[in-house]
Formats: sequence, C-alpha cells, structure tokens
Amino acid sequence: MATVSPENRWSYSLTLPHDPRSARIARITLRSAVVSHGMDELADVTELVVSELVTNSYLYSDGPTEVRLKYVADDRLRISVWDRNPEVPAPFERPVHLGKGRIPEADLESLQGRGLRVVRLCADNWGSWSASAAYLGLQGKLLWCEVSPSSVPFALAATAA
Repeated sequence: MATVSPENRWSYSLTLPHDPRSARIARITLRSAVVSHGMDELADVTELVVSELVTNSYLYSDGPTEVRLKYVADDRLRISVWDRNPEVPAPFERPVHLGKGRIPEADLESLQGRGLRVVRLCADNWGSWSASAAYLGLQGKLLWCEVSPSSVPFALAATAA
C-alpha cells in the first residue's frame, strides 16, 4: 500500500496598523518566513513585492492592512494585501487574461505610481478584487501576486534600475 504524504502547504497572516513602519515590519516578517521554509531564492523578490504592496496600502487607505503569504505549489508563493480602500489602482485593474495584461505607461515625471508597476514586472501572476460597502457590509480591496524562481531575474533588474 502506497503512502501519500500531505502537501507542503503553509500560510502566514499578518495584521498591520496604519503606520509608516508597517512596510518594514511586513518585509522582515515575510522574508523570515520564506527563508525559514528553505526558499532563500525567493526572499528578495518577496521582500520587494510586499514592501510595494503594503506601502501602497498605507498611502491610499486609512485603516489597517492584512497581509497573507501562502505557499501555493511548485515553489510558488502568493502574496495578498487587503485594505479598506475599494479603489483598485490602474496597474492592478483586472486584465482580459489574468496576469497577462498590458502594463500602463509610467509618468516619468511623477513621484508616484511606480511601485505597483514594479510588482507587476516581478510577479508571475497578479490580480485584484474590490468590494464596496454594499457587498455584505465589506469594503476594501485585495491586491495579490504570485512569485516563483522565474520571478527572480525581473526583481533583480527592477532593484538595479
């Protein structure tokens, strides 16, 4: 009789206050989780992506931020960030084919709007979900992305630019 071992699925959740230090805390915490699970090659890209997503949440929302890191499969991680602002930013508007839409042009003169473009460039897959107050009393949005070893070269290029 063959023995089937359970899949190595794990996840971590983190609730962060509306505080400018939250992005740093998320970076340190998620990096530690990734390294603790022996996925060192994904530590840098995970740290970059979560930093940009939590910073966006802090800048454009007025409440706490929920962060979740989940091992999906095949050395792929999903990073999700929920905040109370239901407006989905342009770089994360749902494309026709999930994760395969055109990335909007960046205004090179603007000091804002580059972080989520970096996330999209580094992620293998990404998406969003929005809820207004009319939806079961829930208001906010979820931005998520998935990273894997194939994301690493893009993350290195994004940090070098």
